[in-house]
Amino acid sequence: MTRDLKDRIEPVREIAEDQKALTIDDATLPVVDLGPLATGKPEDRAAVAVALGKAARESGFFYIVNHGIPQEQIDALFAASRAFHEKPRSFKMRWWSGFTTHHRGYVPFEENGSDFPKSINFNEAWDMSFEAPADHPDYLAEWRMTGPNVWPDIPGWKQTVQGYYDSVFSLGLTLLDTLALELGVDPAELRQHITAPCSQMRLLRYVPNDMPATKEIVGIASHSDFECFTILLQGGPGLQVMNADDVWIEAPPIPGAFVVNIGDIFETWSGGQFKSTQHRVTNSGRERYSVPLFFGLDYHAVVEPLEKFRTPEAMAKYPPMRAGEHLMRMSVNAFRYMADAREKGELVLDFDVPEENPFKREAKQP
Repeated sequence: MTRDLKDRIEPVREIAEDQKALTIDDATLPVVDLGPLATGKPEDRAAVAVALGKAARESGFFYIVNHGIPQEQIDALFAASRAFHEKPRSFKMRWWSGFTTHHRGYVPFEENGSDFPKSINFNEAWDMSFEAPADHPDYLAEWRMTGPNVWPDIPGWKQTVQGYYDSVFSLGLTLLDTLALELGVDPAELRQHITAPCSQMRLLRYVPNDMPATKEIVGIASHSDFECFTILLQGGPGLQVMNADDVWIEAPPIPGAFVVNIGDIFETWSGGQFKSTQHRVTNSGRERYSVPLFFGLDYHAVVEPLEKFRTPEAMAKYPPMRAGEHLMRMSVNAFRYMADAREKGELVLDFDVPEENPFKREAKQP
């Protein structure tokens, strides 16, 4: 880590300390301790699997602690995010995601949603994903969410961000294997779909503003995530989760913990036993940093209920879908440059794009 990044760590820590709201004892969501996985004992692994499965079935959202990602690496990532987002817009737009065919780089806040300025998601982001080679067929086909990353011209930045991505992606593989154990399936059955996955990571900054918090003016609007699950690092409160009773609750950061939520793919695999949960970020008007990693599958991986969950009801509710196509269906209207390209005929998709995610649920309160 360079001196330039080290100098930014303490201010980010101060923001996190100022906005911190919860301890483990006060947690609004289940807290799962991954520490016993390190023993290698089958009984410890089974106990963690049971805890993860219970949280995945009941709420679909939970905290994880003792996950193995050192605090120094987390601090360095927040510092790198701030180092980029503090740059002038003219600098950041040199790496605008619209310059790529596979959605990599800077996403300014006005890209968030095709109906801007009617509704506003007050965030900007740096988007990256699993590093696939430039000769990968999905990259050559364009608009396939697969390919090489781009990197801003900041000394040491690539090493810091890529290092964190690699660590959290490895944690994702551990979670995948443990959830497979809970479902009673061979982890290899799930891992076979992970060679060059659409596993995006976003360095998000919620933009300070004096706009009111309304249904149309938010940090991020209500949605489920489209992949297997998300591993979220929060730098401050604002996240709200639809709990097991379909009621919105706060899910503030807990020091040393990640927030994990089940996504559409795992709900499908489990035939609906695991819950892809709605969540949103309110517009507090304050600056906020967060970093989600969306743990996904290869673009062409066919997703349907696993064999043991293929009841007639499950097959009717969860027809087969390609992982990357589901991601593109949801992304094309989430990013303005994609919607514009599709309207102009520059982006042609060979599948339907629904108006909203079929996994969406409505809360029982406004």
